[in-house]
Amino acid sequence: METLNSIFGAINGVVWGPLMLILLLGVGIYLQAGLKLMPIRKLGTGFKLMWQGRDRKLAPGETKTKEQEGEISPFNALMTALSATIGTGNIAGVATAIALGGPGAVFWMWITALVGMATKFSEAVLAVRYRETDSTGYHVGGPMFYIKNGLGRKWLWLAGAFAFFGAVAAFGIGNTVQSNSVADALNSTFGLPHWITGVVIMVLAGAVILGGIKRIAKVAGKLVPIMGILYVLAGLVVLAINAGQIGDAFGMIFYYAFNPHAAMGGFAGAAVMAAIRFGVARGVFSNEAGLGSAPIAHAAAQTKNPVRQGLIAMLGTFIDTIIVCSITALVILTAGVWETGEAGASLTALSFDEALPGMGNQIVSLALAVFAFTTILGWSFYGEKCFQFLFGTRSIMLYRVLFVLAIPLGAMAQLGFIWLMADTFNAMMAIPNLIALALLSPVVFKLARAYFNGEEVLPGEELDHDKS
Repeated sequence: METLNSIFGAINGVVWGPLMLILLLGVGIYLQAGLKLMPIRKLGTGFKLMWQGRDRKLAPGETKTKEQEGEISPFNALMTALSATIGTGNIAGVATAIALGGPGAVFWMWITALVGMATKFSEAVLAVRYRETDSTGYHVGGPMFYIKNGLGRKWLWLAGAFAFFGAVAAFGIGNTVQSNSVADALNSTFGLPHWITGVVIMVLAGAVILGGIKRIAKVAGKLVPIMGILYVLAGLVVLAINAGQIGDAFGMIFYYAFNPHAAMGGFAGAAVMAAIRFGVARGVFSNEAGLGSAPIAHAAAQTKNPVRQGLIAMLGTFIDTIIVCSITALVILTAGVWETGEAGASLTALSFDEALPGMGNQIVSLALAVFAFTTILGWSFYGEKCFQFLFGTRSIMLYRVLFVLAIPLGAMAQLGFIWLMADTFNAMMAIPNLIALALLSPVVFKLARAYFNGEEVLPGEELDHDKS
């Protein structure tokens, strides 16, 4: 185990090193520039399309139009993607970024999100543009398909690499890490044994996961808005109590984004590079922009136009980081306990408890439980589609069963190594995806221009850039 830790530690240091941060931010900035800041300028349009994209039941005798091709509504596609992104990263990830990188890390999380909106937009556009219909009649897509169909068969090895890393990473960051986080939180708050938490999550998640994307999307479409709104409201209550410290919190965020923070209390101190590194890494961990996971969900959306789904998809990054992560960050910084040496979910819980004694810890534990549960649902679908790409449609049920059975094992395990392995595979997912985004960017730019000029380019129509 020590040898494996050393190997993965060395790989992790490389894949999450400066080159990865440059690649993530570089591709995002390039896409944002190529789109002429459209994802930021059209934020309101995205919210309007999201609201219009809710479930609409077909009338008796009515059949789907071409616009409605797909398995789930555009709104539920976003909720499925958000179910995977709004999770431990919003509670534990933000706290870890501040504990290791100082308050300045929050600024770099924001920058990652603003840049990541263009990345997420591009991912969804390509996912819908190059999706396929599998042998069961379901729409499938994501990086492995836009690499295969957009870049041509000579790049098939890159598509396979993404699918392999995605299928493995789902067991880590989307499963065992989540169940373990819930088990730890419920054990420390309510004294619930780890194995009971694991079995309960396995039964509940299994009932949803084994039903496939339609059931996952249906549950996500209801749970995600409720849990997100309740968590934000709880955070706003704390910020109202700590209102006098909000100005200082913003001051620290902007000052320490460009200046090193000296060690004080239990805080070890942080250079500017640490603020950038942990801000970007935890930002990506939370909103998954550039990771290539969310487009797998958006490929199943009932839409014919890639750009419309892209405008909805980019909201995932905005909601996850600019709204939810910011609430967590401001609660931590206004509570004045971030320098105690605590980190992760325990720091967030301590911060909530400062303002709401006796209740704060329970709020965070319950939020973490629901967040992690929906993350398990979303990532089960991501991993399944990656596995299906590698081994065919018949392999789907095998993957679902293995994924569900891994949940209680994660709840009872010591996850130091699994955290390291999951973090490493996440980065290795991102690399093929970012390469594909850069190479297929002309397709994204052309589709966006055509859409806003009223000249829709539909999936299936040839583009000059296509290599397939």
